[in-house]
Amino acid sequence: MSYVDGYVLAVAKKDKSDYIKLAEVSAAVFKDHGALSVVENWADDVPDGTLTSLPMAVKCEAEEEVVFSWIVWPSKEARDAGNKAAMTDPRFKDWDINKMPFDGKRMIFGGFKTIVSV
Repeated sequence: MSYVDGYVLAVAKKDKSDYIKLAEVSAAVFKDHGALSVVENWADDVPDGTLTSLPMAVKCEAEEEVVFSWIVWPSKEARDAGNKAAMTDPRFKDWDINKMPFDGKRMIFGGFKTIVSV
């Protein structure tokens, strides 16, 4: 079965186009290094919660929206190799970690073994 990297983050509404540009470059890099697919999703129907919610999880502020995304890899080994290769890819060389269109400290991420896929 495949392996999935998932992540949730908050992006300022004013930075949506910058985030999309970053996501498009990232998707191309990860696909070139073995990812099967990359999916980026901008919040549309994401309710606030009282105990827990996606906006609460990333401490989403009033001028921000939640982004929910994942990368599908053929295996964990392919993911590990692909991530390592992506981090040295020249297309990422001009990135300034301090000028990303989101606050990386509030990003939630993890790797998951697929248990059902239809």
